[in-house]
Amino acid sequence: MAERVAVLLCGYGEVDEYDEFAEYNERSFKLLVSKSIKFPDFSIPWLSRRLERSQKKEWHAANHYHSPHNAIFERQREGIERALQERYGNDVAVFKAFNFVPPFLPEQVLKEIRAQGFEKIVVYPWLVVDSVFTAGLALEQINEALAPDPSWVRGMRYLPSFWERDEFQKRLVDQIEEGIAPLLERYAPSQVGVMLCLHGCPLESKGYETGVRESEALYYAMQERLITKYPLMTPGWMNHPVPGKWTTPDVDQAAENLITLGAKAIVFVPIGFVTENHETQLDIGYTIDKVKDKVETVHLPTLNEDPQLMRLGAEWITPLIDELRVG
Repeated sequence: MAERVAVLLCGYGEVDEYDEFAEYNERSFKLLVSKSIKFPDFSIPWLSRRLERSQKKEWHAANHYHSPHNAIFERQREGIERALQERYGNDVAVFKAFNFVPPFLPEQVLKEIRAQGFEKIVVYPWLVVDSVFTAGLALEQINEALAPDPSWVRGMRYLPSFWERDEFQKRLVDQIEEGIAPLLERYAPSQVGVMLCLHGCPLESKGYETGVRESEALYYAMQERLITKYPLMTPGWMNHPVPGKWTTPDVDQAAENLITLGAKAIVFVPIGFVTENHETQLDIGYTIDKVKDKVETVHLPTLNEDPQLMRLGAEWITPLIDELRVG
């Protein structure tokens, strides 16, 4: 008899209420930012509250912004689970875990997985590229949660990223071309700048994998698929306002570069993300506000719960599930 398998779909999570910022920030400083910048432990609560004030002001100014991330992520979980259960029935279930948002912290979700009788797990960071800030962070939290008693996990598999999947890149191409098409009624293809927006990466990070390698590879793979039709292309790195050297060009500089080269319109495409969040919405929006008087702009969404992506997301881990069910 084949065994049951739990899929642990991992993401960052974002705050649902403004009063959650400080706690969220404290977890982020301890687990995420500390990989590239060392803060004294005593300073973290103060830094968290200071950042909280800035975030509340920013989101309040953006029409009382609330992130759609968590709701979209839940629909993605449901979509992937639905596709998997068409094949496996109730022998496979998908659980979501957020790095920074209770009650879905990995340690909390692993307890639920164990309580439901699962002993085999596929760890599935729902993030485009692999880095210490994405999949590595999830693994760190999972290992910490399992440290007191790892014996109940009888099998585990892991999918670190999916940027290189041919079907994923083709789906992105289709979305980009759909976004560009209306502009071609007014502009020549060479006048349409295409900015492929990637999650910014620190260039110095204690030797950890920062995500630069796979993000650049994704950009060049997409460039190869698109550039013969749309020659005015650039990466745009969505960097955080954190000290240190970061990837270039950032989205502001990338937009100015396209304008200098003659762009009359710019299409902003967040290819480094599959779930809408405050970065894909607000941060790209700030750049658009800076250039909208110079060029026409189009802001494409992430793929979110796109039905094709949900089907692909299930297919990518099917071989791992099969290994666990017969192992």
